[in-house]
Amino acid sequence: MKIAHLTSVHPRYDTRIFVKECSSLAEIAEHSVSLIVADGLGDEVKNNVAIIDAGARTGGRLSRITRTVSAVYGKALELDADVYHLHDPELMPIGLKLKKRGKTVIFDAHEDLPKQILGKPYLNKAAKIILSKASEMYERYACRRFDAIVTATPYIREKFLRINPQTVDINNFPILGELSNDTPWDVKKNEVCYIGGIAKIRGILEIVEAMSHTRNVRLNLAGSFESSQTHLLSSRTPGWDKVNELGFLGRAGIADLLSRSKAGLVTLHPTQNYMDALPVKMFEYMAAGIPVIASDFPLWRSIVETAECGVLVDPLDPDDIAKAIEYLITHPYEAEKMGQNGKKAVMDIYNWECEKRKLFALYSQLTSKGA
Repeated sequence: MKIAHLTSVHPRYDTRIFVKECSSLAEIAEHSVSLIVADGLGDEVKNNVAIIDAGARTGGRLSRITRTVSAVYGKALELDADVYHLHDPELMPIGLKLKKRGKTVIFDAHEDLPKQILGKPYLNKAAKIILSKASEMYERYACRRFDAIVTATPYIREKFLRINPQTVDINNFPILGELSNDTPWDVKKNEVCYIGGIAKIRGILEIVEAMSHTRNVRLNLAGSFESSQTHLLSSRTPGWDKVNELGFLGRAGIADLLSRSKAGLVTLHPTQNYMDALPVKMFEYMAAGIPVIASDFPLWRSIVETAECGVLVDPLDPDDIAKAIEYLITHPYEAEKMGQNGKKAVMDIYNWECEKRKLFALYSQLTSKGA
């Protein structure tokens, strides 16, 4: 089977798209897997996946959904694949075009787009409502015509099942063994970490301020800032002197960082889009055997309390976050036990091996259907 994954937004080594989905599908000898990206870094073959570059993105958002999407579509036509797996909402129109050409098309909903739009800080209230409704209508129109929908969480799956019965959730859980380590707890430094995109809505200002209320603890900050303004605000927030700003790290760098940390922070703000999300960083902290400090959302509470793997906090209260950090640093036995519990939960439930089987089953089903 000739398979092409398409993205006009994500980096070529995106964890969900390349590391997990594409690389897993490429393990099957009968599959020829390509990934079309738009980053200007050229073509290459990695993990038996042919990465095809449609050219660097230029201009703003409008350019991305016109010229960049058109370039990705051109490369997709050149490939003439059997299955096209789309990873961005702006690719839905070319998915419909590919359907008209008789191709099998899968749409991968990483997030709930209408809810995500409602949380965009650069849109005014009226624009948010109008664009959210419009995106919901188009999403419904397009996705009922695709052969299958893949979602990143069970919550999003339930929404799409009402649109397309061929919907499956393939969660972004960790790859077993990738981040696990045997670092003795007493060797670890008095450090906590945050890994991922750095934004105000993801709690960076509260996290930095929380550090000002802690003693003898440092924060390892790994990721890219959403904007220079957010970086400036963070650097001017009390507590920044206790931050090790590490920038974007590759998978090996993340594994090393987790091995020396005593807790991982995932204190996203209570927006509609985040409260039903399953943030990959939370499960990566668990996989690495460190306790999580997580926003007290009902869904997250059910995971953290059931696994007994961390501390829940009010993400808008720096003092509450600071108390959780201090507790885990000053109670090493309890912190290590929480870390072990989280690691066991990943081994048993929250791992990519389980999700990969669902991905293989979907492709097998679509192949049988098209035969």
